[in-house]
Amino acid sequence: MDVASARIGVVGAGSWGTALASLLGMKGYRVALWAYETEVRDSIADFHENKVFMPGIPLSENITPSNNIKEVVSDKDLVVVVVPSHVLRETAAKFGPSLSAGTILVSASKGIENKTHLTMTGVLEDVLPESFKNRLAVLSGPSFGREVAQKVPTVVTAASADPLVALYVQNVFSTPFFRVYTHHDTMGVELGGAVKNVIAIASGIIDGMNLGLNTRAALITRGLAEMRRLGVRLGANPLTFSGLAGMGDLILTCTGTLSRNYTVGKLIGEGKKLDEILADMKMVAEGVKTAKSVRNLSRRVGVEMPISEAVYDVLYEGLSPKEAVYRLMTRDLKDEMEDI
Repeated sequence: MDVASARIGVVGAGSWGTALASLLGMKGYRVALWAYETEVRDSIADFHENKVFMPGIPLSENITPSNNIKEVVSDKDLVVVVVPSHVLRETAAKFGPSLSAGTILVSASKGIENKTHLTMTGVLEDVLPESFKNRLAVLSGPSFGREVAQKVPTVVTAASADPLVALYVQNVFSTPFFRVYTHHDTMGVELGGAVKNVIAIASGIIDGMNLGLNTRAALITRGLAEMRRLGVRLGANPLTFSGLAGMGDLILTCTGTLSRNYTVGKLIGEGKKLDEILADMKMVAEGVKTAKSVRNLSRRVGVEMPISEAVYDVLYEGLSPKEAVYRLMTRDLKDEMEDI
């Protein structure tokens, strides 16, 4: 498949989907972009700007926005899926029949499905024909959409069970400001991208409570241990979590003010209620829903994840942030390397 002449569709016009579409457009590709909202389609078509999800950032004129998902994915060599995790299943069911047999699918969505505990490629495998199983890839790493659209130097990883698929995705996306590495561990890359959002909520809570830098550093470090622990139990390579999709994305999301998950946590730490916070947000904070998945999945497979458990309890069981911190700090004392 010729990289230079790739026909590309992007499903999802939130900030991340818009940024990836613009990146590909700046590289010279003609990109069809599916937007759920009519106002997003009109904004991009009329002003070359996503005024809803990425205001103030000019977008490539090579983007053709549409509300017709079948047209966006039809006759494409590459389709990038960038929708919130909780709507991926129904969205894939809608566009699946319109995919060409040779299309490569790239998941840039981050999350774990609540009911099934499947990763995003797991959901795609469940919905789409068997023939797409070896044509799936994951794009993940420390990357805020707004900064990518502004051509800030960014480094991510493209993972696929098929090294040729990973290589193809790497070459399609790579630019002088967007460097892409390849990886084979899709499970590890996806778990890193999902669990870090839960830890980022905890990090925001810490900062919202003004607990200091010592606390945040400890939380990020132990959050990484939880991420690795779950990944190893599910068959991922432990080294993956030291890389871009693990430690890299975790650091960014736990410290960057552009992080929606960090922002949710910070507001909770300041005393605001979750319902009020979400009502004021245009974009999805994936960690809120993923907290349920991670808590239930970790219990199902017998992996101890106390930080993730605490986030769940704060979000859904009414536990106060102060009590959550106390519980974490007074747990049974252990060796640092125990089950890491």
